[in-house]
Amino acid sequence: MERTDPGAVLFGKHPESLESPKYACVSVGCPRVWSVDDFFDVFAAQAQRNGLEQTVLKFQKRFNPDEIEGYVREFQRRAESVRVGYPPKILAAPGMKPWYPGPLADDPYWVPYAEFLRQDGWPTDRLEVLDEASSKIIAYTNDPSHATFLTKGLVVGHVQSGKTTNYTAVIAKAADVGYRLIIVLSGIHNGLRRQTQERLAEQLLARKDDGWFTLTSAEADFEEQNSKAAAYLHQSGTGVTLCVVKKNHKRLQRLIEWLRPAVKAGTFADLPVLIIDDEADQASVDTPIINPQIRQLLDLFDKRTYLGYTATPFANVLIDPSAGDLYPETFILSLPQPDGYFGAEKIFGREAVEGEATGSDLDGHDMIRIVPTATVDRLRPRRRADTAGFVPTMTDELTAAVHYFWLATAARRCRGDHEHSTMLVHPSMQTVVHEAYREPLEQMRQAMVDALEQDDEDVVGGLRQQWEEESRKVPAAQFGNRFVPFDELREHLPGIVAQTDVVLDNHRSRDRLDYSGPEPVVAIAVGGNTLSRGLTLEGLVVSFFVRSARTYDTLLQMGRWFGFRPGYEDLPRIWMTQQLKEYFRHLATVEHEIRLDIRRYEEDDIPPGEVGVRIRTHPVLNVTAKMGRARTAYASYGGRRVQTRYFPEDEREWLAGNLRAARTLVGDALRDGAALDDRGSGEVLLRDVDVRHVLHFLDSYRVHEDSPDLEPRLIRAYIETENRRSPQSLLSWTVAVMGGPAADARHVVELDERVRVGTINRSKLKDSGGVKADIKTLMTKEHRVVDMDVPAAEARRRSEAGLVALRNDHPDFHDRGLLLLYPIAKDSPPDEANRDTRRPLQAVEHVVGAAFVFPGNSKDTVPNRYVQVGVDHQAVDDAEYDDQANALDDEADDA
Repeated sequence: MERTDPGAVLFGKHPESLESPKYACVSVGCPRVWSVDDFFDVFAAQAQRNGLEQTVLKFQKRFNPDEIEGYVREFQRRAESVRVGYPPKILAAPGMKPWYPGPLADDPYWVPYAEFLRQDGWPTDRLEVLDEASSKIIAYTNDPSHATFLTKGLVVGHVQSGKTTNYTAVIAKAADVGYRLIIVLSGIHNGLRRQTQERLAEQLLARKDDGWFTLTSAEADFEEQNSKAAAYLHQSGTGVTLCVVKKNHKRLQRLIEWLRPAVKAGTFADLPVLIIDDEADQASVDTPIINPQIRQLLDLFDKRTYLGYTATPFANVLIDPSAGDLYPETFILSLPQPDGYFGAEKIFGREAVEGEATGSDLDGHDMIRIVPTATVDRLRPRRRADTAGFVPTMTDELTAAVHYFWLATAARRCRGDHEHSTMLVHPSMQTVVHEAYREPLEQMRQAMVDALEQDDEDVVGGLRQQWEEESRKVPAAQFGNRFVPFDELREHLPGIVAQTDVVLDNHRSRDRLDYSGPEPVVAIAVGGNTLSRGLTLEGLVVSFFVRSARTYDTLLQMGRWFGFRPGYEDLPRIWMTQQLKEYFRHLATVEHEIRLDIRRYEEDDIPPGEVGVRIRTHPVLNVTAKMGRARTAYASYGGRRVQTRYFPEDEREWLAGNLRAARTLVGDALRDGAALDDRGSGEVLLRDVDVRHVLHFLDSYRVHEDSPDLEPRLIRAYIETENRRSPQSLLSWTVAVMGGPAADARHVVELDERVRVGTINRSKLKDSGGVKADIKTLMTKEHRVVDMDVPAAEARRRSEAGLVALRNDHPDFHDRGLLLLYPIAKDSPPDEANRDTRRPLQAVEHVVGAAFVFPGNSKDTVPNRYVQVGVDHQAVDDAEYDDQANALDDEADDA
C-alpha cells in the first residue's frame, strides 16, 4: 500500500492549510493511524525550514501542549547530540548552539545522495562519519529561518582527503533546510571548476532532477542569465539554484552584476544563500580583486553563509579577526584524518613534537626516491631566461620513474584493479617546458614498446631487477595486498605501455586530463599550476616532482600524491630532491602542530576570534604569500627537551668551534667549583654549574639553521626570563658529558684534564650528507634523568609526560636545568640492524652534540620561531613575502 506523507495528513497539500483531520489517512482504503514518530518527522522538517518558534505556533492548532513539548524536547536533544558527534569538538563563536537535529528519513536532497554513496560501495561506518561531520557543519551555521544572519566558517581537511565529498554533503543538507541559492567558488583553474561541476551534477543533480536549477555547466562558467533563472530563484517552493564559478575576477563580476539589480529590487534579498569557497586559502585571502568580490557577494544578501574549505589554512588563520574580512569568526572545524588516507606524515614522516617520544612510527614509508641536485638543471631550466629552446634530458631517475609507473600499473591489473592509472611529471610552471617533455616521453614509450615486442633481455632484466628491489622496500603484505611476481605482471606490460598517453595539462593546452571516457586512462601527465590544486589525479601511482616553491601552502597543494590508494597502498612512489623531501617532512610536522593547536583550543572552548594558531616557521620556506596579521608567536621550553640533529659534517671550523665551546664550558665550570661526578664508562656529570657558564656556551655553540628549536638565542632568552622569575629558576645546572669507553687514542675527546672520555657512535641517515648530516635521535629516555637517581629500566618504561613529572616533582630538580654534551666519533659506523637506512658518518672532525632538558611546563612563554594571527589587534611589522609562487593564473578568461 502506498505510504501517505504525514505532512499531507497534517497540513494537506500545502503546509499552511490545516483542513485534514489530525490522524486520518487520506489515501482511499488506508486504515493506517499515524504514529507519534511520524508526526515528529513533520515537526522536525517544519522546524528546520521555518524555525522552532513558528513551528510550535503552527502545531498548537492541532496538538495539545504536552505533545508539542515532547516534540520540542526531542528536537533539542537531537540538535545537541550533533554537538558531541564526529568530530569530537568544534571551535564556535560565543552563544552559538547547534540548531540542526540531523537529517530526516525523507529529506529530498541528502537521502538520495547518501544512497548514491552507498551504491558506490561506501561502507556504513564511513557514511556515518560523513553524515555526522556534515551535520555538525550545518548545525553551526545560522538557522536559515532567521530574518538575517552572516555565518563565516572554516573547514580544515587534508590534501586529497575528501573535502569535496564533505561539502557536497553539506550542500545537500543545506538544500534540505531551506537554502535556495548555492554558489561554489571552485579554485582558479578551469580543470578544477569543470571537475567540481561534473561531480555535483553526477552526485546531487542527477539524484533529484526536479529539485535543481543550474546557472553553470561543465562546459561553461557563469555567463549572463536570462529571466528564466531569475524567475526560478524568485518563485516559492523548494527548488535550489546551483552555480559553480571559478575565482576569476571577470566571472565573479558578471555574477555580482546579474544578482545586484534583483537584490536591490527586493527579489532575492531574503534568499538564504550558501557560498562554498573551495581552496579558500587561494585567491580569497588578502588579494586586491577576488577578496573584495567575495565580500561583495556576501553583502548582497541578508541571509548568507560562507564556508571556506582548505587543507592548507595558513593564510586563513592569519587574517585579522577584527577587520570584518573572511576570518572564520563563527566556527573552525578540523576534520580528522580519514581511515586509509595517505598524507604527508605517512609518506615523509615528521619530527616529534612537544611531549612526544621519537620512534620509527614517525619515519614514514620508504616511498621517496632521490633526484640528485646536480641533475635538476637537466630537467628544468635554471632561470627563466633559459626557458626558450630548453630540452629536458631523460635522466636515469626520470627513466626509472616512468619504468616503475608501467610496472606498478601492471601489478594493479594483476590484482584485478582496472581503474585509471596516472603518473605526474611536475618540473616547472612554464608551459614551454611542459611542451618540451612531449617528444622525449613519447620516444621513451615507443622504445619500450619495441623492446617488449623483441623481448630485449637487457630491458626486461632491468625491469625485473627494479620491480624486485621496489617490492622489498615496501612489502605488499604490509598493507594486506598480494605480492605480484614479475613474470605475472610481464604479460600486462606491452598493452599498458602501448595504451599510455602523454598528456600536457596547463592553461594553454587542449589535450588535458579527461577521465570521463568508458575505458580506464593510463597517462603520464606533464603540468604545473593546473595540476597543483584541488584537481584529483585518478589512480596516481608515480610522481616526479622537481618544481621549486617557496611557501608552505604552495608546496603542500602540489602534493597530488596524497589521498587514498585502495588496493595499491604499497605501490606509490615519488621522485624528488633531498631538499624537497626535507621540506615536506617539515610540513608534515607543521600540519600536525596546527591540528594539535586547534584541538587544544577546542578542549578549552576558546572561540575562533580569540585563537592564535601557531605555525612553525622554516629558515628557507615562507609560511604563505599572504601573511595577514602574522606576528611572532610564543612557545615555551618548559618541560621540553631539545637536541642536536643536523650539522655540516664537512665544515671543519664549525665542528672545531663547537668542541672549543664544550671545553670552555667544562673547564670554567670546574674552576668555578662545580662538583665532578665520574660515573665511569665515559659518563661524567658536573653538578651545581652556574648559569653564567651555560649562557656563555650558548653564545659560542653553533646550531644548524634547520634546527629552530635549538636556536641558542631563543634558549638564552628563555633561561634569562626564568632567572628573573619569582621564584627564580634555572640558576643552577647539571652538565652531563655522555661519552663512552676509550677504545683507542683516536677516539678520545679531552674536555679538561679531568674529563677525558671516549666518543660515541651516531651514524647518519642514508639520504643525508654533503650539505648536512642527519643523525636523527641523539638522546635516549634514560638520558633525560641521567642526573637523577632513576634506574634506566624505569626511565624507559615511563612516558615523556612521566619523565617530565619525575623532574618537576623532585625538590632538588624541579628548578634545575640539564645540559648534555655528546662527543660523537667522526667516523661513526651504523649498527648492524640499521645498515639499510644508515651509513657511516664522514665528518672532518669529531662532533659535539648538545641537548637541553628543562623542568617546568608549557605555560611559561618565550618568543620562538612560530607565527600566529595577532589576536590582540596590535600593529604588525613583518617582512615581505614573495607572492610569485602563488600567483594567479587567469587562463585567458576561459572558453
